[in-house]
Amino acid sequence: MAGEQEFDLRELTASQQEALQQYTDVTSQEIKDAVPLLQRSEWNVQIAIAKFFDGEGPDLVAEAVAAQNIPRAAPRHENLQESLLGAHDYLPQSPRIHRTDLAPRVVPQPPTTFRPPFLLALIFAPFQWGYKAVAGIFRSVFYLLSFLPSPLRPRAVTESIRKGWRNTNGRKQLMPRDTMERFKREFEEEYGEHNLPWVEGGHAQAIDAAKRDVKFLLIILISPEHDDTGAFIRDTLLSPEFVGFVNDPANNILLWGGNVLDSEAFQVANEYMCTKYPFSCLVCLTPKEGSTRMGIIKRLVGPMLPAAYVSGLQGAMQKYGPDLDGVRAERAAQAVTRNLRSEQDSAYERSLAIDRERARQRREAEAAAAAAEKKAQEVAEAAEQLEADRQRWRQWRATTIAPEPDAGAKDVVRLALNMPQSSGAGRVVRRFLGSTTFEELYAFVECYGLVKDGAPGETAEKPEDYRHRYAFQISSPMPRETFEPSETVTVGQKLGRGGNLIVEDIFDEDHEDE
Repeated sequence: MAGEQEFDLRELTASQQEALQQYTDVTSQEIKDAVPLLQRSEWNVQIAIAKFFDGEGPDLVAEAVAAQNIPRAAPRHENLQESLLGAHDYLPQSPRIHRTDLAPRVVPQPPTTFRPPFLLALIFAPFQWGYKAVAGIFRSVFYLLSFLPSPLRPRAVTESIRKGWRNTNGRKQLMPRDTMERFKREFEEEYGEHNLPWVEGGHAQAIDAAKRDVKFLLIILISPEHDDTGAFIRDTLLSPEFVGFVNDPANNILLWGGNVLDSEAFQVANEYMCTKYPFSCLVCLTPKEGSTRMGIIKRLVGPMLPAAYVSGLQGAMQKYGPDLDGVRAERAAQAVTRNLRSEQDSAYERSLAIDRERARQRREAEAAAAAAEKKAQEVAEAAEQLEADRQRWRQWRATTIAPEPDAGAKDVVRLALNMPQSSGAGRVVRRFLGSTTFEELYAFVECYGLVKDGAPGETAEKPEDYRHRYAFQISSPMPRETFEPSETVTVGQKLGRGGNLIVEDIFDEDHEDE
């Protein structure tokens, strides 16, 4: 940036860098313009901000130092004749620098009201109430009489109507925008409709708008009591030449006016040292005298012909127009740079958001994969533990199965069990006691591979917290009946002396999930 090339921020102290940061945060001014202004303000942020918004006046300290450094002529010894003849050769020739008058930014001050002591106000209260009552009655009567035709209307009422905005009685102070609306309304009532583009708002807002938009501000102050006011407005301000001049967009003119009977316009007249009416002055930025300084480049006092009035304004505008064009070009370049930087920042933010979204999706996918892997591992461990508990239960249950009774024993049931193909046992014929429960029959089928040779194998303990579920069912073919692994129903009760049974594998979804 240009500001960083002209000023090395590393050479500033910490307090100066902090002051520069505070100043640029408030004014958004470029560093190349902010640093000189802060240096002229002795690095006082408040003074620099005031100079930025109100304009920078003459530097009294610099002028005093310059006055002290004026080169003084060396003493010479000569006679009176030589002094008279050569005086003009020894006069110091200093270049004269033209500097416009500062255009102050006027903010209307609220009026100060005097409050009498309570005792005095209490004494005069009846008189005040009486005056208000009488004044209200008279205002009502005058208002009603104003509707009468002119021949029948009293002269006092007619005169009060004709006064219009010339009335110099007390005018209530309003807000700047409301004051401008009253000025425009009274202007139209007095001189009729017009095409003058008055600025909305007060003087401070007009100054700010001219500084922000880099335009010329034409200030017009009118005194209704002055004899030349009416002729100036009708012949000059409302002339087609002036109206077309101020409405031409190429001229970049803002128009603000005020009635000096109003508090704000009166304060503006005092600040601009107005002594004669009608008063006009042209204000604009003077970048050669200060980057934010608003100066008065032209004063027009008294009545003037439209051609002379417009010519005076055009001459001042032609003189200072190139400076304003340079400021506009610089601000346009700054705006382009700022927009480009903003677009780059936006593109970076969008790219960063996309990268963050991808990273988030990747983390979520990794977390989901880790969770799935952990769940699969837990399921595998649970299935492995279940299978280990099942084998331990089979080993334990095989030791509790009663041996096959003898053929000559009483209450014996002879059963033929058709084992499922998955077991490979085929058809098994065995004798059971009639008191054998179906749960014991199911346990025999489950542990057949361990007890078929007559030896239950290794001794094992019953696993804790394990409930065995049989993956098959036993049923009779004729008639078709399925027997549950009941611990109370015996084979003797259901099958009598014998029978054929079928062992069928079942596929329980809940069991498979486990």
